Amino acid sequence: MDKHLSCVLLFIFPLFTAIFPVDAQKQKQAFKAVVLAEPNSIHAPFVAAAKIWLQQKASEHHFTVDYIENAAPVNDAFLNQYQLFIQLDYPPYRWSDTAKAAFEKYIKEGKGKGWIGFHHASLLGEFDGYAMWPWFSTFLGGIRYKNYIPDFAKATVRVEAGQHPCFKGMPSSFEFSKEEWYTYDKSPRPNVHVLASVDESTYVPDSKIKMGDHPVIWSNEQMKAKNVYIFMGHHPDLFKNEAFTTLFQNAVLWASGQKL
Repeated sequence: MDKHLSCVLLFIFPLFTAIFPVDAQKQKQAFKAVVLAEPNSIHAPFVAAAKIWLQQKASEHHFTVDYIENAAPVNDAFLNQYQLFIQLDYPPYRWSDTAKAAFEKYIKEGKGKGWIGFHHASLLGEFDGYAMWPWFSTFLGGIRYKNYIPDFAKATVRVEAGQHPCFKGMPSSFEFSKEEWYTYDKSPRPNVHVLASVDESTYVPDSKIKMGDHPVIWSNEQMKAKNVYIFMGHHPDLFKNEAFTTLFQNAVLWASGQKL
Protein backbone atom coordinates (compact mmCIF):
# COMPACT_ATOMS: atom_id res chain seq x y z
CA MET A 1 0.00 0.00 0.00
CA ASP A 2 2.80 2.47 0.90
CA LYS A 3 4.58 1.66 -2.34
CA HIS A 4 1.38 2.27 -4.30
CA LEU A 5 0.81 5.62 -2.52
CA SER A 6 4.38 6.70 -3.29
CA CYS A 7 3.85 5.99 -6.96
CA VAL A 8 0.65 8.04 -6.96
CA LEU A 9 2.39 10.97 -5.30
CA LEU A 10 5.27 10.82 -7.75
CA PHE A 11 2.71 11.05 -10.54
CA ILE A 12 0.63 13.86 -8.99
CA PHE A 13 3.44 16.20 -7.88
CA PRO A 14 4.77 16.99 -11.40
CA LEU A 15 1.19 17.62 -12.52
CA PHE A 16 0.64 20.01 -9.61
CA THR A 17 3.76 22.06 -10.38
CA ALA A 18 2.87 22.16 -14.07
CA ILE A 19 -0.63 23.44 -13.32
CA PHE A 20 0.50 26.12 -10.83
CA PRO A 21 3.83 27.53 -12.18
CA VAL A 22 2.77 31.15 -11.81
CA ASP A 23 2.10 30.74 -8.07
CA ALA A 24 5.54 29.25 -7.59
CA GLN A 25 7.09 32.15 -9.52
CA LYS A 26 5.23 34.69 -7.40
CA GLN A 27 6.54 33.12 -4.21
CA LYS A 28 10.08 33.21 -5.56
CA GLN A 29 10.06 36.79 -6.86
CA ALA A 30 7.86 38.63 -4.38
CA PHE A 31 9.43 41.63 -2.62
CA LYS A 32 8.28 44.88 -1.07
CA ALA A 33 9.32 48.35 -2.18
CA VAL A 34 8.74 51.68 -0.46
CA VAL A 35 8.63 54.86 -2.54
CA LEU A 36 9.37 58.26 -1.01
CA ALA A 37 7.78 60.96 -3.18
CA GLU A 38 6.55 64.51 -2.66
CA PRO A 39 2.87 64.85 -3.62
CA ASN A 40 2.65 68.62 -4.13
CA SER A 41 5.97 69.72 -5.60
CA ILE A 42 6.89 70.83 -9.11
CA HIS A 43 7.59 67.16 -9.78
CA ALA A 44 4.05 66.02 -8.95
CA PRO A 45 3.18 65.17 -12.60
CA PHE A 46 6.28 62.96 -12.83
CA VAL A 47 5.37 61.26 -9.54
CA ALA A 48 1.80 60.64 -10.73
CA ALA A 49 3.04 59.04 -13.95
CA ALA A 50 5.58 56.98 -11.98
CA LYS A 51 2.86 55.57 -9.72
CA ILE A 52 0.84 54.35 -12.71
CA TRP A 53 3.93 52.79 -14.28
CA LEU A 54 5.09 51.19 -11.02
CA GLN A 55 1.67 49.63 -10.43
CA GLN A 56 1.87 47.98 -13.84
CA LYS A 57 5.40 46.70 -13.17
CA ALA A 58 4.46 45.48 -9.70
CA SER A 59 1.72 43.37 -11.27
CA GLU A 60 4.03 42.03 -13.97
CA HIS A 61 6.92 41.20 -11.64
CA HIS A 62 5.00 40.22 -8.51
CA PHE A 63 6.07 42.83 -5.99
CA THR A 64 4.21 45.33 -3.84
CA VAL A 65 4.72 49.08 -3.50
CA ASP A 66 3.93 51.36 -0.56
CA TYR A 67 4.18 55.15 -0.77
CA ILE A 68 5.20 57.75 1.79
CA GLU A 69 5.07 61.51 1.24
CA ASN A 70 7.84 62.49 3.66
CA ALA A 71 10.57 60.85 5.70
CA ALA A 72 8.66 60.98 9.01
CA PRO A 73 7.82 57.23 9.11
CA VAL A 74 11.42 56.19 8.43
CA ASN A 75 13.12 54.29 11.23
CA ASP A 76 14.79 50.89 11.60
CA ALA A 77 11.55 48.95 12.12
CA PHE A 78 9.87 50.65 9.18
CA LEU A 79 12.74 49.98 6.76
CA ASN A 80 13.02 46.35 7.87
CA GLN A 81 9.76 45.71 5.98
CA TYR A 82 11.26 46.61 2.61
CA GLN A 83 13.80 45.13 0.25
CA LEU A 84 13.88 48.21 -2.00
CA PHE A 85 13.81 51.94 -1.26
CA ILE A 86 12.98 54.26 -4.17
CA GLN A 87 13.64 57.95 -3.57
CA LEU A 88 11.42 59.40 -6.27
CA ASP A 89 12.06 63.14 -6.48
CA TYR A 90 12.42 63.70 -2.76
CA PRO A 91 15.37 65.84 -1.65
CA PRO A 92 18.07 64.85 0.86
CA TYR A 93 16.78 67.26 3.50
CA ARG A 94 13.71 67.52 5.78
CA TRP A 95 14.71 64.15 7.30
CA SER A 96 14.70 63.71 11.08
CA ASP A 97 17.84 62.48 12.82
CA THR A 98 16.09 59.14 13.41
CA ALA A 99 15.24 58.81 9.71
CA LYS A 100 18.79 59.73 8.68
CA ALA A 101 20.36 57.18 11.02
CA ALA A 102 18.00 54.42 9.86
CA PHE A 103 18.54 55.18 6.19
CA GLU A 104 22.34 55.27 6.58
CA LYS A 105 22.26 51.86 8.27
CA TYR A 106 19.95 50.50 5.56
CA ILE A 107 22.44 51.52 2.87
CA LYS A 108 25.82 51.05 4.58
CA GLU A 109 25.03 47.70 6.18
CA GLY A 110 22.82 46.37 3.43
CA LYS A 111 19.81 46.06 5.72
CA GLY A 112 17.72 46.29 2.57
CA LYS A 113 18.70 44.90 -0.80
CA GLY A 114 18.82 48.22 -2.62
CA TRP A 115 18.09 51.88 -3.31
CA ILE A 116 17.21 53.86 -6.45
CA GLY A 117 17.34 57.65 -6.33
CA PHE A 118 16.01 60.00 -8.98
CA HIS A 119 16.60 63.62 -9.93
CA HIS A 120 15.81 65.68 -6.81
CA ALA A 121 17.71 63.20 -4.62
CA SER A 122 20.95 65.00 -5.58
CA LEU A 123 19.74 68.45 -4.48
CA LEU A 124 22.57 68.68 -1.97
CA GLY A 125 23.24 71.97 -0.24
CA GLU A 126 21.46 74.41 2.07
CA PHE A 127 17.80 74.67 1.07
CA ASP A 128 14.65 75.91 2.82
CA GLY A 129 16.59 76.57 6.00
CA TYR A 130 18.05 73.05 6.19
CA ALA A 131 21.75 72.30 6.36
CA MET A 132 23.32 69.86 3.92
CA TRP A 133 23.30 66.21 4.98
CA PRO A 134 27.05 65.38 4.85
CA TRP A 135 26.63 61.61 4.77
CA PHE A 136 24.21 61.78 1.85
CA SER A 137 26.69 63.95 -0.05
CA THR A 138 29.36 61.31 0.56
CA PHE A 139 26.93 58.58 -0.53
CA LEU A 140 26.42 60.38 -3.86
CA GLY A 141 30.13 60.87 -4.43
CA GLY A 142 30.99 63.91 -2.32
CA ILE A 143 29.05 66.37 -4.46
CA ARG A 144 27.14 69.57 -3.81
CA TYR A 145 24.43 70.93 -6.11
CA LYS A 146 25.60 73.99 -8.05
CA ASN A 147 23.25 74.94 -10.90
CA TYR A 148 20.76 73.69 -13.48
CA ILE A 149 19.44 74.54 -16.95
CA PRO A 150 16.16 76.29 -16.10
CA ASP A 151 14.88 76.45 -19.69
CA PHE A 152 15.66 72.73 -20.21
CA ALA A 153 17.64 71.09 -23.00
CA LYS A 154 17.55 67.99 -25.15
CA ALA A 155 20.71 65.89 -24.84
CA THR A 156 22.28 62.50 -25.46
CA VAL A 157 23.33 60.25 -22.58
CA ARG A 158 26.25 57.93 -23.30
CA VAL A 159 26.59 54.64 -21.43
CA GLU A 160 30.02 54.00 -19.89
CA ALA A 161 29.31 50.67 -18.19
CA GLY A 162 27.33 48.73 -20.76
CA GLN A 163 27.75 45.42 -18.90
CA HIS A 164 25.99 46.74 -15.81
CA PRO A 165 22.60 45.02 -15.28
CA CYS A 166 20.81 48.40 -15.35
CA PHE A 167 21.58 48.63 -19.08
CA LYS A 168 20.42 45.18 -20.12
CA GLY A 169 18.77 45.38 -23.55
CA MET A 170 19.67 49.05 -23.97
CA PRO A 171 21.70 50.86 -26.65
CA SER A 172 25.06 52.51 -25.96
CA SER A 173 23.47 55.96 -26.04
CA PHE A 174 19.97 57.40 -25.79
CA GLU A 175 18.32 60.81 -25.99
CA PHE A 176 16.19 62.75 -23.54
CA SER A 177 14.17 65.56 -25.03
CA LYS A 178 13.56 67.76 -22.00
CA GLU A 179 15.69 67.89 -18.85
CA GLU A 180 17.19 70.41 -16.42
CA TRP A 181 20.64 68.74 -16.25
CA TYR A 182 21.85 69.63 -12.75
CA THR A 183 25.49 70.57 -12.35
CA TYR A 184 27.56 69.97 -9.22
CA ASP A 185 30.60 71.56 -7.63
CA LYS A 186 32.67 68.62 -8.89
CA SER A 187 32.29 65.31 -10.67
CA PRO A 188 31.46 62.37 -8.39
CA ARG A 189 33.62 60.11 -10.58
CA PRO A 190 36.56 59.64 -8.16
CA ASN A 191 34.22 58.27 -5.49
CA VAL A 192 31.60 56.27 -7.40
CA HIS A 193 31.22 53.93 -10.36
CA VAL A 194 29.97 56.14 -13.18
CA LEU A 195 27.52 54.23 -15.38
CA ALA A 196 26.55 56.96 -17.86
CA SER A 197 27.22 60.63 -18.59
CA VAL A 198 25.44 63.35 -20.52
CA ASP A 199 27.24 64.57 -23.63
CA GLU A 200 27.09 68.33 -23.10
CA SER A 201 28.04 68.95 -26.74
CA THR A 202 24.60 67.62 -27.73
CA TYR A 203 22.59 70.18 -25.74
CA VAL A 204 19.73 71.66 -27.79
CA PRO A 205 19.51 74.55 -27.27
CA ASP A 206 23.14 74.96 -26.25
CA SER A 207 23.83 76.14 -22.72
CA LYS A 208 26.74 77.74 -20.91
CA ILE A 209 25.79 75.76 -17.81
CA LYS A 210 28.18 72.82 -18.15
CA MET A 211 30.43 70.64 -16.01
CA GLY A 212 32.79 69.10 -18.55
CA ASP A 213 32.81 65.61 -17.02
CA HIS A 214 29.09 65.27 -16.29
CA PRO A 215 27.94 61.87 -14.90
CA VAL A 216 24.17 61.41 -14.67
CA ILE A 217 23.86 57.73 -13.65
CA TRP A 218 26.15 56.16 -11.07
CA SER A 219 26.49 53.67 -8.22
CA ASN A 220 28.40 53.84 -4.95
CA GLU A 221 29.91 50.37 -4.70
CA GLN A 222 31.40 51.07 -1.27
CA MET A 223 27.95 50.52 0.22
CA LYS A 224 26.62 47.03 0.93
CA ALA A 225 23.17 47.79 -0.45
CA LYS A 226 22.91 47.84 -4.23
CA ASN A 227 22.29 51.42 -5.28
CA VAL A 228 21.93 53.55 -8.37
CA TYR A 229 21.31 57.27 -8.79
CA ILE A 230 19.52 58.31 -12.00
CA PHE A 231 19.51 62.04 -12.61
CA MET A 232 16.57 62.12 -15.06
CA GLY A 233 13.18 62.50 -13.39
CA HIS A 234 11.57 65.89 -13.89
CA HIS A 235 8.94 65.40 -16.60
CA PRO A 236 6.13 62.79 -16.90
CA ASP A 237 6.93 62.36 -20.61
CA LEU A 238 9.89 60.26 -19.48
CA PHE A 239 7.44 57.37 -19.20
CA LYS A 240 6.96 57.61 -22.98
CA ASN A 241 10.73 57.19 -23.42
CA GLU A 242 11.62 53.52 -23.89
CA ALA A 243 15.21 54.06 -22.73
CA PHE A 244 14.03 55.57 -19.44
CA THR A 245 11.41 52.91 -18.72
CA THR A 246 13.83 50.08 -19.56
CA LEU A 247 16.46 51.66 -17.30
CA PHE A 248 13.92 52.08 -14.49
CA GLN A 249 12.68 48.49 -14.78
CA ASN A 250 16.20 47.08 -14.89
CA ALA A 251 17.16 49.16 -11.85
CA VAL A 252 14.16 47.91 -9.86
CA LEU A 253 14.88 44.25 -10.61
CA TRP A 254 18.65 44.56 -10.06
CA ALA A 255 18.46 46.60 -6.85
CA SER A 256 15.87 44.26 -5.34
CA GLY A 257 17.96 41.19 -6.11
CA GLN A 258 15.74 39.76 -8.85
CA LYS A 259 16.89 38.11 -12.07
CA LEU A 260 16.70 40.34 -15.14
